[in-house]
Amino acid sequence: MPIPPEIQLLIDRLNQELVETEQEATEGLSIVREVLSLFPENAIMLQFFAALSNTLLFIEISKRRIQITINRISPVDVNAEEIQEAGEDLGTELGRVLEAKLSVRRIINRLQELP
Repeated sequence: MPIPPEIQLLIDRLNQELVETEQEATEGLSIVREVLSLFPENAIMLQFFAALSNTLLFIEISKRRIQITINRISPVDVNAEEIQEAGEDLGTELGRVLEAKLSVRRIINRLQELP
């Protein structure tokens, strides 16, 4: 059975959000690295560095989770209950990704406020 369209839309949205969040986190890390090169003991920058690095790790883990879910529902003999569970798992993952994206945006906004 092919992946149902509503599940595919959820997968596509997740992948889009992950790409955007990864780009923003990488941009933020570049800014933080510059500031840390000038002020290596800056506690706030160290926290930002840790948070953005953790976000990138989270993104990699999320990509793996999505792939595992896709593999779980791809077989021809998958039943409706497994598809429903996969949709719920993907919806939960989307919530986590959106939270991470908001966190990255808050950090980016704070970094842009620097003189």
